Amino acid sequence: MTKLVAISGSLRKASFNTALLKAALTMAPEGVEIVEGTIRGIPLYDADVEAADGIPEAVARLKDLAAAADGVILFTPEYNNGIPGVFKNAIDWMSRPPADIPRVFTAKPFAIAGASPGNFGTLLSQEAWLPVMRTLGTVPWFGAKLMVSRAGTLIEDGRLIDEATERKLRDFITAFAAFVEQYKR
Repeated sequence: MTKLVAISGSLRKASFNTALLKAALTMAPEGVEIVEGTIRGIPLYDADVEAADGIPEAVARLKDLAAAADGVILFTPEYNNGIPGVFKNAIDWMSRPPADIPRVFTAKPFAIAGASPGNFGTLLSQEAWLPVMRTLGTVPWFGAKLMVSRAGTLIEDGRLIDEATERKLRDFITAFAAFVEQYKR
């Protein structure tokens, strides 16, 4: 069984990226399990807090999920043409302490997808994640891109309502899962 963890980079209840993630959970091909991780409850990174209190429980849970997974999918919003601060903060926490980077990130396949109300999907945010993924030693998957533009017309009440986008998402999930399965061998 191949296990994937999907993480939405938004805290908003009506998040397009969380809706995309929820749709993906139902699209796991046979032999693949997709588990939802969350950034909710992760505080702003503060080295003083880390030194005094250690790794927050919400961070430890997400790190353990990612470490136990065969691959990770980041569903990233795009804020002001870049990575959402709250999502980058969660990844920064997950890289603490640095000795945990190999357990959580190194040589692990990562895919990046996203939805945005704009015309370009999350192109710039997805590109901005690449130096972060390289620094953490992940294996970025470049087999397909999923940048859902005009998401407000395709997602309604937290549900994906567009068949063409649903097909693209299913193809994306299926291709990434196949890559991860091949990579495990």
